[in-house]
Amino acid sequence: MEIRVRSGDTLWHYSQLFFIPTVLIIDSNPGINPNALQVGQTIKIPGFTEQTHTIRSGDTFWKIAQSHHLNIDALLLLNQNMNPSQLQVGQTIRIPLRVTTLTMDGVDHYDFQRMRNDIEKLLVIYPFVKRREAGKSVDNLSLYDLRVGKTNRKIQMNASFHANEWITSPILMKFLNEYLLALTNGQNISGVSALSIYERAQLSAVPMVNPDGVSLVLNGPPAARHEEVIRLNRGSTDFSGWKANIRGVDLNKQFPANWEFEKERKPKVPGPRDYPGPSTLTEPETKAMADLVRNESFARLLALHTQGKEIFWGYEGLEPPESEVLANDFARLSGYTAIRYVDSYAGYKDWFIQDFRRPGFTVELGLGQNPLPISQYDEIYAHVKPLLVRALI
Repeated sequence: MEIRVRSGDTLWHYSQLFFIPTVLIIDSNPGINPNALQVGQTIKIPGFTEQTHTIRSGDTFWKIAQSHHLNIDALLLLNQNMNPSQLQVGQTIRIPLRVTTLTMDGVDHYDFQRMRNDIEKLLVIYPFVKRREAGKSVDNLSLYDLRVGKTNRKIQMNASFHANEWITSPILMKFLNEYLLALTNGQNISGVSALSIYERAQLSAVPMVNPDGVSLVLNGPPAARHEEVIRLNRGSTDFSGWKANIRGVDLNKQFPANWEFEKERKPKVPGPRDYPGPSTLTEPETKAMADLVRNESFARLLALHTQGKEIFWGYEGLEPPESEVLANDFARLSGYTAIRYVDSYAGYKDWFIQDFRRPGFTVELGLGQNPLPISQYDEIYAHVKPLLVRALI
């Protein structure tokens, strides 16, 4: 919601008027000096949209404010060109409307377009969220990196490295949406003050690392690649088991952490799963995710996958002692099993631990055969939500 500055207004006054932390208003308006507001400046108020009200006989600003549980100055602020003493039947006024529900438009068939639409809505309602682009996919789709938080203590979370594990994307997006709701409504999330998290950690969320692959699983082959991907899929038009990117490279077997082991024992040609590529970091998606970590000092990293209800937290004995503490906390909060080592290499968290000696985790959500049915979504989210909160504190 946007308002215009009046003489004598301050961001602190807006904070009190709308019950929104001042820091969120400041972060929603980069480039504005909070100590030198100019009359007529546009200020974004996070966590609000607006609705209209048509004046009826007997209406007053005071009555309208009371019926909407608002301070009357909120109405005066949004309707500066109206004389509250001379309201006329049929006039339309603006009324601020606090957002108290999720903006996500469902979770089934959650492809790139659906995710992008949800991101656009979040950016309008929560302008303190910063959208970056970590890179592009093979087919030029954006790998969005959404940032929330004040400090330089950064936590990286990502989803949908594997195409048929696309359910992880709406899981991460719902967590982000609930976190933002808690921030702008003065609430806790899983028993922790959302504002305290905001002030202590900066979340970097890449909700869809493999958008081309997800679109292939959910929507079928794109026209430009129809014959190519069917050939890579061994002649089958059933792409439900496809894990790789659109070129048939498994993105989570692309990182320089004993990649040679995977090269030796995995498929030698592109296909629906497990092919580690001709060498490390050949794909634009893995290059982007590697550059993201190289360019930022992330304190820890979580990669969301399916399935198994397991948390993998070690790599070759290179993980710091903090990793075990966090893994045990994650297991206690989620009911998942913490596992230190697994016979798998060249993954994103493996490389992160190896090169940066910081805690990295692969969290295998849910249980069953990929792609997990969307009917598991609510149960998965309930288990993983407190784990994700713990990762930020």
